[in-house]
Amino acid sequence: MDDISAKNIISLYQRHADIWDKLRKDQRFEQAWLDSFLSLIPSEGRILDIGCGAGKPIAEYFVERHFSVTGVDASEPMISICRERFPEQRWQVADMRSLSLNEKFDGLIAWDSFFHLTRDDQRAMFAIFEQHANPGAALMFTSGPGNGEAIGTFEGEDLYHASLAPEEYRALFDAHGFREVKMVAEDPTCAGHTIWLAQFKG
Repeated sequence: MDDISAKNIISLYQRHADIWDKLRKDQRFEQAWLDSFLSLIPSEGRILDIGCGAGKPIAEYFVERHFSVTGVDASEPMISICRERFPEQRWQVADMRSLSLNEKFDGLIAWDSFFHLTRDDQRAMFAIFEQHANPGAALMFTSGPGNGEAIGTFEGEDLYHASLAPEEYRALFDAHGFREVKMVAEDPTCAGHTIWLAQFKG
C-alpha cells in the first residue's frame, strides 16, 4: 500500500480543515455510542479526545454534558477552530503517536482518527492509551472490520486507512490492561462504522 498517502494524512487535514469541519460538524450519527462511552465515565469526568478534529460534533457533545475535554490533533487549523469554539476546554496540537501528557483521564476516544495510522503505529498506540488511562477509564475507537489497508479520497486526494484483525485488537487489550465491553463491525446504525469500546482495568 502507498506509504506516501499514510504520511500525508496530517498535511491533508491541515490544508482542508475548514472543508472537513463544514461537512462533519452537524452530524450526530454516533450519539448512541457516545452515550455508551459516557456511561462508563464518572459524572463530570475528564475526557481525552485523540484526533479531535474541529471539536464538532463529538467534543461538543461531551461539553454539553458537563464533561471536561482535553483535545489533541496534529492539524493546527483544527485546534484553532476548537479554541475559538470551546475556549474553556483544553486544546493542544500534537501527534497522537508521540503523545505524552503526563496526565490520566477517565475516558479516551479516538473516533475516525486512529484508523488513519499504519498498523504498526496502531499497535504502538495501546501503550499510549494505557499511559493516559485512570483505573476504570473508558476507551473507544473506530477501526476497519478486518486486517488490511484501504485508500479513500477527500478533496481529490488519497485518504489512508488501516486496521488490524479483531483478534489482534483483543490481544492488545489484554496486553495493556483493557477489557472489551462492546464491538460492532460495520454498524448499520452508525454509518457503517466499526467501533470498539473497552475499559481499563488498571
